[in-house]
Amino acid sequence: MEKIVIYQIFTRLYGNKNETRKQGGTIEENGCGKLNDFTPAVLKRISQMGVSHVWYTGVIRHATMTDYSAYGIPRQHPAVVKGRAGSPYAITDYYDVDPDLAVDVDQRMQEFEQLVERTHKAGMKVVIDFVPNHVARQYKSICKPRRVKDLGDGDNSEMGFDPQNNFYYCPGQRFSPYFDLYHGEQEPYTEEPAKATGNDCFNNAPGQNDWYETVKLNYGVDYYAGRVGHFDPVPDTWQKMTDILLFWAAKGIDGVRCDMAEMVPAEFWAYATAKVKAKYPELLFIGEVYNPGEYRHYIASGFDYLYDKVGMYDTMFQIIRGQQSTQAITGAWQATDDIRQHMLYFLENHDELRIGSDFFAADGRKAVPALVVNALMQQNPFMLYAGQEYGEHGMDQEGFSGRDGRTTIFDYWSVDTLTRAAKKQLTADEQALYDIYKKVLTIARKEKAVAEGLCYDLMYVNQQYHCQYMFMRKGKGSVLLVVANFDDTEAAVDVFIPAHAFDFMQLRQKPYAATDLLSGSTTELTLKADATVSIVVPARNAVIYKLK
Repeated sequence: MEKIVIYQIFTRLYGNKNETRKQGGTIEENGCGKLNDFTPAVLKRISQMGVSHVWYTGVIRHATMTDYSAYGIPRQHPAVVKGRAGSPYAITDYYDVDPDLAVDVDQRMQEFEQLVERTHKAGMKVVIDFVPNHVARQYKSICKPRRVKDLGDGDNSEMGFDPQNNFYYCPGQRFSPYFDLYHGEQEPYTEEPAKATGNDCFNNAPGQNDWYETVKLNYGVDYYAGRVGHFDPVPDTWQKMTDILLFWAAKGIDGVRCDMAEMVPAEFWAYATAKVKAKYPELLFIGEVYNPGEYRHYIASGFDYLYDKVGMYDTMFQIIRGQQSTQAITGAWQATDDIRQHMLYFLENHDELRIGSDFFAADGRKAVPALVVNALMQQNPFMLYAGQEYGEHGMDQEGFSGRDGRTTIFDYWSVDTLTRAAKKQLTADEQALYDIYKKVLTIARKEKAVAEGLCYDLMYVNQQYHCQYMFMRKGKGSVLLVVANFDDTEAAVDVFIPAHAFDFMQLRQKPYAATDLLSGSTTELTLKADATVSIVVPARNAVIYKLK
């Protein structure tokens, strides 16, 4: 058994070495990364960082202002596209690959299939997005199999809700959002009757903060009648979306990250995961679910892993910023202790602030203790976002995205640290941070005590510490004693180890030869029941003692 480490890559940004970075620039001006940029050498480097799964974000074709009509791809009206490149969560064809990512647009699916094969040869597995809740306003599949009816085909648009419709409608009303429907075009974007918008906006006039570029899919839930479910007979949308999952599973992928999974009824997930796993039992379902009250419901419906955002992420965010005591980490993991193997820990993703941004910690190195705790504390998966390992700032003003402390998902751009890393031009601090990530993630993957072992949280007997966090892991033949220091100054910590820890982990009281897996330094630590062991931990860092 090995611990899962997921590396999220925003695919069109990762391999782009064009440094023009014109605000709101076109693909010709700012360039775009390609699937073929993931060469065997690049994939080997990713694997050597301790990564088990690569989540290629933005693979499926989505709305964009770039015109690919010469290739038979329908052009999107710019009024309903966010940013020049468009959001990867406004899907225009569930059966197609984003042409931006292809060297040869006509061969885009083959280029994706070859990427899957290369990733597997590099010893890693492939995760892609599945966006179940909404599609682009001008969704039209040109690549669907012949037997498949398109979404919306056969809908009764005179009904706001019908259990067998794929969309929700505003009968007799034209789409009339807050913005100009021309957006520089000769003809305006028209939609009549208007469809409901993706973020559960069931009127014809979505606002600036709505997901106005998307339309909501109908899984048999009547929102107009107070969210009444109509699941028998099986809604048409259930069958169509399950077919899409089976289509991508047949391409050899190993998992799907399901966008806004909790906006789709759990009953659908139980139906879909059962059908998909009957044919592809190893396929992972990773759910973006933010309501802790629904976690167990969605796990019971077939999800392997769920984002631990509201608990662990939010707790770590506050601790890194000095707004919360490290004692809160215990409460965060205990809240999901019964389902802990299903919780996905992370410190960055495409939705969240970059740690290095001015809006978070202003320095990616400040999250090293959080990295150590999240990656090593339990057996559950850990995820990082490409550029995080170098301390990417995310403070560019790219275009539609604006300067928001995040790396854009809407614009053609290149990521400073990723570009310089590819050219071997990292600063000493960036290289040092990368080296720590590589060490920690490798420890997470290779140490049996982490991947399979017991965990003992020591904070309940060390309540005087509010800037440090300490725990032990025990696996076959090895014990880890981990102390993470979130403080800006070096800490001398007297770690109290209770007798219960020796009983629970079947430890012997004796001197141990101890090696810090981060620094490589060695020492002797004498462990006794109900006694302390003194450890010095560098500022914003950790010690990971392996005891023999």
